[in-house]
Amino acid sequence: MAVDHLILNGKFLSAGPTGVHRVAGELSRALSRLIADGCPGTERLRLTGLAPHDAMARASALPLEIRWLGPGRGIAWEQVVLPLRKGKGTLLNLCNIGPVLARDAITMIHDTQVQLAPQSYRTAFRWWYRAVQPLIARRHRHLLTVSEFSRGQILRAGLCGPERISVVPNGTDHVLRQPADRAAFGRLGLAQGGYVLALASDLPHKNIAVLLRAFARPELAALRLVLFGSGGAEDFARRGVAVPPSVVFAGRVSDGELRGLLEGALALAFPSLTEGFGLPALEAMQVGCPVVAAPCGALPEVCGGAALYAEPRDAAGWAAALVRLREEPALRAWLVGRGLDQAARFTWENAARKLVEIVSSL
Repeated sequence: MAVDHLILNGKFLSAGPTGVHRVAGELSRALSRLIADGCPGTERLRLTGLAPHDAMARASALPLEIRWLGPGRGIAWEQVVLPLRKGKGTLLNLCNIGPVLARDAITMIHDTQVQLAPQSYRTAFRWWYRAVQPLIARRHRHLLTVSEFSRGQILRAGLCGPERISVVPNGTDHVLRQPADRAAFGRLGLAQGGYVLALASDLPHKNIAVLLRAFARPELAALRLVLFGSGGAEDFARRGVAVPPSVVFAGRVSDGELRGLLEGALALAFPSLTEGFGLPALEAMQVGCPVVAAPCGALPEVCGGAALYAEPRDAAGWAAALVRLREEPALRAWLVGRGLDQAARFTWENAARKLVEIVSSL
């Protein structure tokens, strides 16, 4: 059966911003634009959305028709109300989970972190994903994922056969939509090039502990480590990780503030032990911020030769890489240029065109 009407599962619009929700919003935005422009392959394709009542306030930010479908919200809405009341059309689920009751559905599973890094997730969350994702993989028409690394992990987990899963990489050009906002730069008392930026996440697989150990070393005494996001010093303390005095917690920042912080940083440090894609690394490259990354998960695939790499458990190695960037301006400039070229390969329009090809093939 050909797909001519895609129905976006808009449950993600009721939740706080995450990387997965960013992908869902940007990909559906780009897909809607392709359809409106009549790009090849979209001539008979229609995209609409359905969302619970608590998602409608944010639905207006997307350039497509999204209507309220009631009653209920949350998991009950997604698993029961949506599949039973959606009408005719193929559901497009872009946030790891979709309704098990549906069969006419295309679902994006971003990664298998629940299997690869179970200690990073609550027990109930792990059990839910481990119970539902195999059912989705068996029942839904097709699976999507965001990298060849994730595709390989999904195949090794036995969720589906290779013919039933396709890769749609993320884009990164959304960071150029917002002008740089230097408010956080000034608020935190930062100097241009005098700090390294990283995620404020205490999840074990994000591996920020290696950066904290690196910044306790004397060779990084002149640099500050700025951690952005919801995590704080108390979160690391609960895990028994010491936070050196050179660490600054920026809290949650707007897209414009993040761009300002990236443009002023010596580098973005990304020491994750596993990543399904690693969007923050490409976001940094897009605005001229060099990246130091761990050679783990999809990061080598996504960053290619445009990043410096440091072993994930080697605090001295991370310190040495950051010292090189500080003391070798030519190396840093070379990485900036390579990073801009690498990021340019990943656009949301390209991602949407890939999705259109997959839908057409069904």
